[in-house]
Amino acid sequence: MVGERRKLSRKNFSYYMRVMDEISGKLVGHISDISSGGFKLDSKQPIPVNVNLRLRIDQTNEISDKSFLVFSAMATWCQADPLDPGTYNVGFKITEMSPADFDIFLKMFNTYGM
Repeated sequence: MVGERRKLSRKNFSYYMRVMDEISGKLVGHISDISSGGFKLDSKQPIPVNVNLRLRIDQTNEISDKSFLVFSAMATWCQADPLDPGTYNVGFKITEMSPADFDIFLKMFNTYGM
């Protein structure tokens, strides 16, 4: 990424949390940092930019009784990880999430973001 264009503060994510493709059930990646409007994933494959994906994050019962979140997000950038060949860093912007799930997402941000 050239220059810093982010408007929302981002926190490193201290919890190992998987993000799955809701349609295929395949692993998309693991959250490495989070903001109140999106997140960065570490992924084993490049993710197409500017394409809305339907994603799922499985939850533990630590922050919610709900076992998962399902939402839409768009990759806004994707680049090879400079320190880990074969891994990609991907920035996602949440494009659609129910208000109840967004409340849980904010709890994730506040609980696991460092």
